[in-house]
Amino acid sequence: MGLVKTEKFSDSQNQIALFAKAFGHPARVAIIQHLFKINACVCGDLVEEIGLAQPTISQHLKELKNLGLIQGTIEGTSVCYCINTENWSAMKTLLASFLDNDLNSNSCC
Repeated sequence: MGLVKTEKFSDSQNQIALFAKAFGHPARVAIIQHLFKINACVCGDLVEEIGLAQPTISQHLKELKNLGLIQGTIEGTSVCYCINTENWSAMKTLLASFLDNDLNSNSCC
């Protein structure tokens, strides 16, 4: 399969695809759910909570941080993560608009 030519698509389409990628793995969904559940920053106890190896958790955290859905602050030798509420709200608005496309369409079949 060839490379995706993202420049052929709108910024909105590219952003929706990136956010969808964030939810494309259950570990990332579990991490986000845990961060919302504890309603605080987490500093390293995700291995016990999620049940995956630390390098795997770190990779998923990196992906979520790159997408801007979480943010991290350095405390000593560890990084503490929490939901980036501003970006989370922006994502919800964008996805809601996308998911509401069916409200104005007629059934074609």
